[in-house]
Amino acid sequence: MGKVVMYSSVSVDGFIADENDQPGPLFDWLLSGDVPLDESGALKVSQTSYDYTRPYWDQIGATIAGRHVFDMTDGWDGKPPGGIDHVVVVTHRQKPEGWDPEAPFHFVDGVEAAVARAQELAGDRMVEVAAGDVGGQVLAAGLVDEVRMDVVPVVFGSGKRYFGSVDAQHLLEDPDVVIQGNRVIHLRYRVRR
Repeated sequence: MGKVVMYSSVSVDGFIADENDQPGPLFDWLLSGDVPLDESGALKVSQTSYDYTRPYWDQIGATIAGRHVFDMTDGWDGKPPGGIDHVVVVTHRQKPEGWDPEAPFHFVDGVEAAVARAQELAGDRMVEVAAGDVGGQVLAAGLVDEVRMDVVPVVFGSGKRYFGSVDAQHLLEDPDVVIQGNRVIHLRYRVRR
């Protein structure tokens, strides 16, 4: 099975969204360069960010997200973001009425079940866990192998925390990747076991 990676863009003070669930400038780095990051050509980053981000995206076999993110994005119109094959949605509610049964979205109750399902779907590819409350729960359950952050030079002061409501200490190894792009620093930490 592939590793489980918690990921998001994040403010310097540790937030993935402001108090109104808005990301503000957190994704501006995805428009800060001249190298297309995907086939749409809408996302353009520096060559340095491309060399780090594109291989990572290509390794993802499934993404885990919470129902809140799913609802905020209207389920990405039934098409997983970034060309990802499958999205596993952690929820205590049923999937939306009229949801396309062919859409590669899987609704499960609980983070342990989500990780198991995502690993099954991803095979030997990576499982990405969206940061925030669900990501923090997966970390607290001891199921995260690696933490990746795209740190953006902005201070929110308050909002939605990268690690959600984690209330215990979790040690990470020293960063094994530190890359400076345009308006972003890419960091990768292994979770200490």
